[in-house]
Amino acid sequence: MLIFIDKKAPEQAKASLKKYGDVVEFLTENTCYEAISGHPDIFMTQVDGRLIVAPNLPEFFQNLFTTNKIEFTKGDKPVGSKYPETSFYNAVVTKNFIIHQTSQTDDSILRQGGQKIKIAVKQGYTRCNLIALNDEKMITSDQGIYQQLTKMGIETLFVDSRGIALPTFDHGFFGGTCGISGNKLFINGNLRYFAEGKAVRSFIENSGIEIIELYKGPLFDGGGIFFID
Repeated sequence: MLIFIDKKAPEQAKASLKKYGDVVEFLTENTCYEAISGHPDIFMTQVDGRLIVAPNLPEFFQNLFTTNKIEFTKGDKPVGSKYPETSFYNAVVTKNFIIHQTSQTDDSILRQGGQKIKIAVKQGYTRCNLIALNDEKMITSDQGIYQQLTKMGIETLFVDSRGIALPTFDHGFFGGTCGISGNKLFINGNLRYFAEGKAVRSFIENSGIEIIELYKGPLFDGGGIFFID
């Protein structure tokens, strides 16, 4: 299994991940702005186990997929230097839903998603702000997403994202701190350092999901953690 994580993530977090698979330190240059240049969720989306990547994903990573016999599809639109051209692949796709600002979603995701229910939200950086534990329970740091999912009958926990580290910005977002593999939620940091950590821990554990905290420190928004096999 390949595990993609922002190259700028804390070293202890990257070291902790190595027991679960081959860690790939993700970084791009001269494509988008520096703060998100190492964020996997800007360049790729997982749809039913199939990987969709931006056509301008660096060739090194495309070759890495090929070498490891990981099938992937190139999307239609390249990632650009600023929003909204940085949001095309930042969708959350679950078993039954595609959640995104659908006017910005790359068409390849919509095609691959087939008959999934499309939940349109105003936040283009959906994956940065949302982690879906499953189709019934989700956590978001965006009020608009929270309101829309609640209307859909999805049990959603809203958390304030202040205190989440994202270099050069005042704060990051909760979805960008974590990734899911099987029944485990991996968090880039420790919930003891997060003001709403107890509520998050209770919500996740009550969902039957095991929490893996990757280092003892504040939550770090690295554009998610992607587990690819």
